[in-house]
Amino acid sequence: MDKIVLGILIFLVLANFLSFSVMLYDKNLARTSQRRISEGALFFLAIFFGGLGIYLGMFTFHHKTRKWYFYFGIPLILFQNFCCLVLFYQIIKGTCFLTG
Repeated sequence: MDKIVLGILIFLVLANFLSFSVMLYDKNLARTSQRRISEGALFFLAIFFGGLGIYLGMFTFHHKTRKWYFYFGIPLILFQNFCCLVLFYQIIKGTCFLTG
């Protein structure tokens, strides 16, 4: 496996673990009626390749599942993340149709 691909995989695992952990932390803050993590921060984590962690955290902890913009937005962000990763991989391998 390429070192670049391995680095990307490690980054994805760490980003999604962080996102999943933040969802758990926010859920615990919600249970104890403390100041919460903003929804914007959760979307920020999802956009920067932590979408899978946010999505899994939503349904594991039953957190933010009633918000329509999370219910529909996070899967759309996951799709965007996947497309970006495929494009990035093709650019690295030199097989991208966009680079000529």
